[in-house]
Amino acid sequence: MRTMDLIGTAVSNTFRSKTRLLLTILAIFVGAFTLTLTNGLGTGINAYIDDTVNGVGAADTLTVTKTSDATGFGSGESGPLEYNPDAVASAGPPGSTVTALLPADLESLAGIEGVVDVQATKSLSVDFVQAGAGTRFAVGAGSLVEGQTVQLQAGSDPDDASGELQVLLPTSYVEPLGFADADAAVGQTVTIGSTDALRGTHETQAVVVGVAEESIASPTGAALVPNDALTDQLYATQNIGIPADQVERYAQATVWFSLDASSGDIDLLKQRLSDAGYTGSTVADQLGTIKTVIDGIVLVLNAFAVIALLAASFGIVNTLLMSVQERTREIGLMKAMGMGSGRVFTLFSIEAAFIGLLGSAIGAVVAVVAGTVISASLATTLLADLPGLTLIAFDPVSIGVVILVVMVIAFLAGTLPAARAARADPVESLRYE
Repeated sequence: MRTMDLIGTAVSNTFRSKTRLLLTILAIFVGAFTLTLTNGLGTGINAYIDDTVNGVGAADTLTVTKTSDATGFGSGESGPLEYNPDAVASAGPPGSTVTALLPADLESLAGIEGVVDVQATKSLSVDFVQAGAGTRFAVGAGSLVEGQTVQLQAGSDPDDASGELQVLLPTSYVEPLGFADADAAVGQTVTIGSTDALRGTHETQAVVVGVAEESIASPTGAALVPNDALTDQLYATQNIGIPADQVERYAQATVWFSLDASSGDIDLLKQRLSDAGYTGSTVADQLGTIKTVIDGIVLVLNAFAVIALLAASFGIVNTLLMSVQERTREIGLMKAMGMGSGRVFTLFSIEAAFIGLLGSAIGAVVAVVAGTVISASLATTLLADLPGLTLIAFDPVSIGVVILVVMVIAFLAGTLPAARAARADPVESLRYE
């Protein structure tokens, strides 16, 4: 029997018992559907993170903090954290601190091999933002370093070269402040309130030059983004009343390295920073934890899908064993007419793989349709504040791999009944009733 005839016979034999075939395919369908959907979930979220990181820019920078040797709460150990007079508040959880970077630290960083430039990050503390005589809304203030960008809904990024006090407004503040839409907010003046060290209140006027989208990888989150002129103004205001020698204390700094540096070069720079008592991380490093958690969740969900596929493999074994028993005389006749044991084994193995193909292909197609509908629905409801996020995205290569994996599992499941059919004695098989 030629190979094509063998495949055709295997396919036609698969449909002999349609009810049994349907139940087996349904079991495979569950596993393939889950596997395809969870892989799509991981692909969609990770692609969104990667795109956002690329959009943020500043691929040639490291965020640097001073490595702390403190122990206790907040350092991974039990007990209260030892007091450190040199500590300043960090951007981490409430109450978290880091050892302050001083001007001497900035000079030290600038002298490390591979460092092109160093800039201290000025942490701003603002109280509210107000448009005209409207309601005052509590808000935070972030900052961008050279090369960083944000996803804009309208307008443009603040111009650090300009002496005008400019600010980027988060999209969630547009309507509360009384603006019709993002475009209407651009060019308007807002009042930013802040408090100095002596509890004096200050109001600073700034022009809205753009409206920023919010995303999980935004460098500033739902916060105002000032240009350098406004940053200097707000920083000077909040430090009124603080001794001069206490003003230049920074939670972190930005270190620039060569834009054409390889990943190995960046790792070496991180090691040099570590040897000097500092910790450096890129934007991708900072988002690595998010991706790790997502990959872990997808892995767990995939494990459940694999369990379903293993359960389905027993269904394949049962289906083919019953098929072998029902076709005992047929197998004996084929072997009596000269079909070798290898051909008989191949015939039943192809049947198993074809069952796997049917179940996995149907499961993958339904998963793609369901995932696309769910993702589109969520994009306009729960995930409307994360523009550009396709929660469930499907990669054709991944879908092909899922189908191939299921076919391999089905093939392996069919080896037992296929081997039993191949070992059948033609004389005994022809006598079988």
